[in-house]
Amino acid sequence: MKILIVGGTRFVGRYLTASFLQKGHQVTLFNRGSNSGSFPECQTLVGDRDRDLKPLMGGSWDAVVDTCGYFPRQVERMAKSLKESVPHYTYISSVSAYKSMEEKNQTEESELGTLDDPYTEEINGETYGPLKAACEKKVKTVYGEFSTLIIRPGLIVGPHDYSDRFTYWPARAARGGEILAPAEPDRQVQFIDVRDLAEWVTSMVEQKASGVFNAVGDDYKMGEVLTACLSITNSRGRLVWAEETFLKEKKVDEWIELPLWVSSKEFIGIQHINNDKAIDSGLTFRSIQETIMDTLKWDQKRNIKTGDYKAGLSADREKELLSEWHTRSASHS
Repeated sequence: MKILIVGGTRFVGRYLTASFLQKGHQVTLFNRGSNSGSFPECQTLVGDRDRDLKPLMGGSWDAVVDTCGYFPRQVERMAKSLKESVPHYTYISSVSAYKSMEEKNQTEESELGTLDDPYTEEINGETYGPLKAACEKKVKTVYGEFSTLIIRPGLIVGPHDYSDRFTYWPARAARGGEILAPAEPDRQVQFIDVRDLAEWVTSMVEQKASGVFNAVGDDYKMGEVLTACLSITNSRGRLVWAEETFLKEKKVDEWIELPLWVSSKEFIGIQHINNDKAIDSGLTFRSIQETIMDTLKWDQKRNIKTGDYKAGLSADREKELLSEWHTRSASHS
């Protein structure tokens, strides 16, 4: 197949490109020229989806995968420009497209978010999800239900994840010592290895599949994941499980300062998305041990300083919180 990938060099796009190439497909990348040396075997069309789609004119492909559409206007423009030359459109959306994250076990049929201002192009916590939902609608309007594949991932993790929303934990485990962790250890967490996502999307595109699919990982327990991080890194670290009431009192940011931790009622559903439909269509998961090991290997090659991670507690902040937690625990014993 001839595949066009919009983006294709960073994280999800990077692994999608690698997966299609591994399966023997001919891949063309359309992007602004960033990381242009990543896939020399691919033709790269340099352009800006907001300003210049001319490089796409005259080409034809069997399918397109859009990895970086954030605004309905730009997604609609891309879809319309490709409609006559590409018969199948895959759009990478997000589970954030759902109206509410208070509910658990949401399916692909759950209600989607809507924008108060349909013309806004400001991305924040209130607009990101509804913007994705609006983008989905634009693709379906242009391509129709039977030529459109919508993928809604949750948290995507693995090598080359520069958000550090998962990377923090293997890296922190490797440093050892006392490790502040958010109780309870048996809380459910969901994440998907970027390679599992890419391989499954490749298969779905090969089948010209259509419809909407929640692409979220298996159900794990927080304690299971962090214990695996200690084991894989051969760490002598020790997990210290601090109660949520303490963490909230100290204004520790869930999801960012302590990745994977979600306690707020309005967001709890993000760790409990229903993935039955995707699994039935062939989505499989590698072991968390493999994800942890490969993420750590990649992270160590980056050789970045402890304080330069985009997510997770700084060493000083963690030390301070641990000290206060031990003091409180001693006073209640």
